[in-house]
Amino acid sequence: MIKNNGVTGRTVPIEHGHQKAAPKMQYVRLGNSGLKVSRLIFGTATYGIKSDVAWRIEKEEALKHLQRAWELGFNTFDTSNFYCNGVSEEILGEFLKTVPREAVVVMTKCHFPIGDSSKSGPAGLTLSSGSNRKHIFDIVKAALKRLQTDYIDVMQLHRFDYETPIEETMQALHDVVQAGYLLTWDFTSLDYAIANKLTPFINCQNFYNLLYREEEREMMPLLKYLGVGSTPWSPMAKGHLTRPLDRAYETVHSTSDAYHDEAILGVEWEKEINRRVEALAKKRNLPMANIALAWVLHKDSVAAPIVGCSKIERIEETLAALDVELSDEEIRYLEESYQP
Repeated sequence: MIKNNGVTGRTVPIEHGHQKAAPKMQYVRLGNSGLKVSRLIFGTATYGIKSDVAWRIEKEEALKHLQRAWELGFNTFDTSNFYCNGVSEEILGEFLKTVPREAVVVMTKCHFPIGDSSKSGPAGLTLSSGSNRKHIFDIVKAALKRLQTDYIDVMQLHRFDYETPIEETMQALHDVVQAGYLLTWDFTSLDYAIANKLTPFINCQNFYNLLYREEEREMMPLLKYLGVGSTPWSPMAKGHLTRPLDRAYETVHSTSDAYHDEAILGVEWEKEINRRVEALAKKRNLPMANIALAWVLHKDSVAAPIVGCSKIERIEETLAALDVELSDEEIRYLEESYQP
């Protein structure tokens, strides 16, 4: 079982004959807020229309995944209007109708334009992107409709908007909270929020894994100091730490995703980390993914990493990472090859 301050529901696996009890979800506060999220957040970036992207998981299968995750104790689900042009939010909305809304934490995002520019008039999608006041209000209302809910628990800015004054963005986010559309929102500028008595952010969603640890330099210490939760995306480095090097590009996702970075595992030290994850996984008789995820979970600056599963049976396998103890020696073994 992972040892981490703030984790609730901590249990030790019970032996039943020769089998352990199913892994049990844990729950943590998100930053200094009182909001309790599952120790693993269930990501839905792969949900959508297969004819659009070959690796998408379509509605019927996606709903089965969401139901299984719910049964295993996931109470927090991450999506975005950008995922398959809003279809991911729509699928999650269908699922939300089957469970008590008050028992679920919904996290979504805004920034990128979505829609059909040919149907948006001469200006196209000019008004459909960024973090300006108009777009924030428009995207929140559209997300509520797709999610079939009255409110969103956590709204996240998918990217920083350099064209909009931060004052406008912060006031707009505060106002949608005051209007009851949102409960909380994601990292942008704490100093401005505090100085102007606006709703503060509680979370930062960053890219963090054994192959990318640059967040340890400034961001992770800052988040810990400010009391802001960290919910890293891609803790398995876009799947590069789930398979040995000779199988790195055997999946549909790895060969067809425009965002699947082929530069990862392109240098020797990255390959060495992959080999070490593989070696430790074999030694511990565990999937490589569980070793990579357990390493992230051992970091006290991390509240809850976001995980996604291409197959329904992988969901329980992923949850089992919560029960993986890594010794200090094992952590050093995994980390020592890293180069900035």
